[in-house]
Amino acid sequence: MQQTNLTNHFLIAMPALADPNFVRTVTYICEHNEDGTLGIVINRKSEITLGDLFHSMKIDTDDPKRTSQPVYSGGPVHPEQGFVIHQPAGQWASTLRVSDEISVTTSHDIIEAIAKGRGPERYLVALGYAGWGGGQLESELAANSWLSGPVDSKIIFETAAEQRWEAAATLLGVDLSLLSSDIGHA
Repeated sequence: MQQTNLTNHFLIAMPALADPNFVRTVTYICEHNEDGTLGIVINRKSEITLGDLFHSMKIDTDDPKRTSQPVYSGGPVHPEQGFVIHQPAGQWASTLRVSDEISVTTSHDIIEAIAKGRGPERYLVALGYAGWGGGQLESELAANSWLSGPVDSKIIFETAAEQRWEAAATLLGVDLSLLSSDIGHA
């Protein structure tokens, strides 16, 4: 059986998904292969701001607009690890080019550049990631825990966080409010 590659796709939690880490989430899939999947939740703001992150990393900035931006809870795995989803790709120390349009960087230099106003034009900073072992995500998709669909960078970078779940489903023509969160048998 040929495996579908979900890299550069949205993973949209179905209303019935009860896992507290993923209720009503949209996850941006950064890497998907036979060994597993790595994704970053893009619609769950944390209590941390970029200003807090800059302070903890001892990076100076004087731009209140940047310091007030939220840092997202990217997932339950390694919540101390930072990830920056961004456009354009740029030249950073540790970057995964997910598509021609979107990259993910984990190195300190991009955070410094953002603080100084020299970072990428559009970015989302997250702590932690969502990970699945080989075949695990496919099993969860088969169990109807998730919808998967194409990425629209406007949802990541321009849509309000609280609207991203529904907006990602709308790309597939799905109205999540019409799907029941009750699981049962006829």
